[in-house]
Amino acid sequence: MDIQIHGEYITLGQLLKKAQIVASGGEVKSLLAEERVLVNGAVETRRGRKLRDGDEVLVEGAAYRVVSEPDGHPPR
Repeated sequence: MDIQIHGEYITLGQLLKKAQIVASGGEVKSLLAEERVLVNGAVETRRGRKLRDGDEVLVEGAAYRVVSEPDGHPPR
């Protein structure tokens, strides 16, 4: 599933909430503490991890890809 972003990046915590995987920051913290989230194939435990265009997040078998919203500017 593609997750559209409007800026240069989105944090991992924000992505997990936007994708409706979790409902709160506390749930993000618990999910990451259990090492159930992969970013570009590696376990990630930092909710502030900056995700940019093309980054891939895997959570319990579901894949999410960060895609920059086309706004007339090339992705950074």
